[in-house]
Amino acid sequence: MRRVAVIAAGLIILVAAAAFSCAALRGPSGPATPEEASRAYFRAWSYGDFSAMRRLVDDPPGDFADRHRALSHALRVDAVDFTPGRLVRQGDEASVDYGVTRHLTGVGDWSFRATLRLARRDGAWRVLWSPATLHPALVDGGALALTRSDAASGAPVAADGRPLPDDSGAQPYLADVGGRYGEDDGVPGWVVQVRNPGRPARQLKVFPGHGAEPVRTTIDRRAQAAADAAVGSASAALVAIRPSTGEIVAVSDRLPDAESAFQGLYPPGSTFKVVVAAALLDGGMTPASAVDCPAVTVAGQRTIHNHGGLALGRVPLADAFAESCNTTFAKLGVAAGTDRIRQSATAFGFGAHFDTGTDTAYSGDFLDPGGDNGLAEASIGQGRVQATPLAMAVVAAAVADGSYRPPRMVPAHLVHAGTARPLPSSVVGGLRSMMRAVATRGTAAHAGLPAGTAGKTGTAEYDAQGHTHAWFIGYRGDLAFAVFVLHGGDGGQVAGPVAARFLALIKS
Repeated sequence: MRRVAVIAAGLIILVAAAAFSCAALRGPSGPATPEEASRAYFRAWSYGDFSAMRRLVDDPPGDFADRHRALSHALRVDAVDFTPGRLVRQGDEASVDYGVTRHLTGVGDWSFRATLRLARRDGAWRVLWSPATLHPALVDGGALALTRSDAASGAPVAADGRPLPDDSGAQPYLADVGGRYGEDDGVPGWVVQVRNPGRPARQLKVFPGHGAEPVRTTIDRRAQAAADAAVGSASAALVAIRPSTGEIVAVSDRLPDAESAFQGLYPPGSTFKVVVAAALLDGGMTPASAVDCPAVTVAGQRTIHNHGGLALGRVPLADAFAESCNTTFAKLGVAAGTDRIRQSATAFGFGAHFDTGTDTAYSGDFLDPGGDNGLAEASIGQGRVQATPLAMAVVAAAVADGSYRPPRMVPAHLVHAGTARPLPSSVVGGLRSMMRAVATRGTAAHAGLPAGTAGKTGTAEYDAQGHTHAWFIGYRGDLAFAVFVLHGGDGGQVAGPVAARFLALIKS
């Protein structure tokens, strides 16, 4: 852990940094490895040496040092502790998740996590600096501010009434809960706000002062700790829901953009086959219905391939689902038609804005696919289909409970939660059996999932080169979840094991 002492508009440099500044860059071009670059950057930061930091940044802004000084001044920061985590490298890009605690004079400590991103540029490794390096919610032109609250509103706590750690992955989603629902019955406190251009100011941290009653949320401390540990420093998100109530019991978000677990829209890939399968079952098919799973097919006028050249021949629908046959679902989706697939998506919450009790949360979009070609892609979760990790956790929860329930992070009486919408029993029974097959003998069979888990993998292409995000959604008992790994690759090999770690940590 490194500490930077800070005063007013600048930093007290703890040690002489001149010699370090010369040694931080190895050779004329810069650091030869991302490890070298990140160590040099954090060390320069620990010394408060903005000149050395700037030299390690690719295309730094002209006011690089002034932005750091302005933040410290605005928040009355007298010291900063930070703890770099494990470096993760993917080709010519890398990232380091790190913890930050800023000590605000006369106010208290504010802890959160941020990410340092790096890339190879002209043979050397450089920091890809952006305002999000200072805080994930900051965008260019934005600023952090410390303001006096009118009265002390209750800080959000877990469902059992006990506080959550400041660096919990749920904290960014809970920052304004006390201000919305707390009783103004105490001594005035302090609020850290982010003020980004074109957006309303948003609370990031509330120091409630004294005397205010805390606001209970739906977060389960054990589930939250398990989610944070399972996600670690990966560019990923995990959302967990209690299917019987719609309560969000955990959210761990380490994605680059703030609150992407609730607001970031991504192609859901084969996890969307749960929605398509529901439409097929509602139309009269069963898990035993015979279907074709060739390696390649033409649906509409679109050529569809199975991952890895998979070909099963003539098999039951349950087998095509368990092995995630794109060719099967593209053809069946086109045959079912846009209206039926859209109705199924709506039944699972697509197109809704969730009133979770926090900032706006999106579900997903099933936009008009524009004919059979687009519908073939949409039927395998590509094309014009998008979803948030929260939305796909809701899909898994609906199968587990047999009813769609809007998700929430606060007690039901505080939000317009709506009523549960039951799914047809034949649809629910068929989906449950097919999702169990995914975990026991399908694409997630080797993910290490505990007995009793049901789910669906997703490997979602996001560019023309075929690069993919990794997904896994599922449930076990009265716990449903979605795991999304940005640029993660294969869902069964990458996202499935994250879900397995999450479930194992809850049990331990």
